[in-house]
Amino acid sequence: MATTTRPDLTAELVALQDEIRSDFGWDVKDDLASAFALKDAWPRTKRPLTLLRIQERLMLAPITVLGAAVEVEDVYKALQDGHHIIAADGAIGVLSELESFFIAEAWSRIICVVSDADGAPEHLDEAARRGIPFVLHAHGDNRRAWGQFLNRLEDVDLQLVLSHQTPNPLAGMINPGGFTDGDRAVCLALHLGVAPDSIHLAGFRTDRIGRWTGATHPERKVRKLIWMARILDRVGVKM
Repeated sequence: MATTTRPDLTAELVALQDEIRSDFGWDVKDDLASAFALKDAWPRTKRPLTLLRIQERLMLAPITVLGAAVEVEDVYKALQDGHHIIAADGAIGVLSELESFFIAEAWSRIICVVSDADGAPEHLDEAARRGIPFVLHAHGDNRRAWGQFLNRLEDVDLQLVLSHQTPNPLAGMINPGGFTDGDRAVCLALHLGVAPDSIHLAGFRTDRIGRWTGATHPERKVRKLIWMARILDRVGVKM
């Protein structure tokens, strides 16, 4: 599938992943092992069509990306402004707090969930059961999380695109750049042709951990959020 992201920017974003691994002391071999295991666990053929479906919807309107500190007021604003929505992992749970009048419309605006599967299962599972596409991510320490996600939803006709964070292309997977679910969602939109000024952020914070964040180590999470901000600054999307 053709994209409009500059090749040099994509290469830079992938190179940043190497810097992040070095900063945290992680080994790319672990990321590769998780990526290959995810491919083996989900050897389905819908990925190109699902990615095309996501790309087609991205072209219809400005985008709001929901981050882990999102609140219901942010969703109401996105709906009022006519935006479509990408949710970063557990941030999809904010839809459960909307007034009933807005719930159907909000779900109709969700383009996809970008997830490493560590968000609250009840919210991720509801989105999957509603037929929302997932861009499911493999990294070195989430094999259990994505495995549990697939096992819980083995009776669902999942719409999945698989993503990874390793330097070289992997058949059947994508690496649009990014690190946390939130900035990876932004990189995905850019990778599929959305202009930076058409991407709006809600619930992206570096001063505190958002309430929709999955299980995490607080000190390490703050370091991750600093990297998130660096990536967003590099791609020209303002927090």
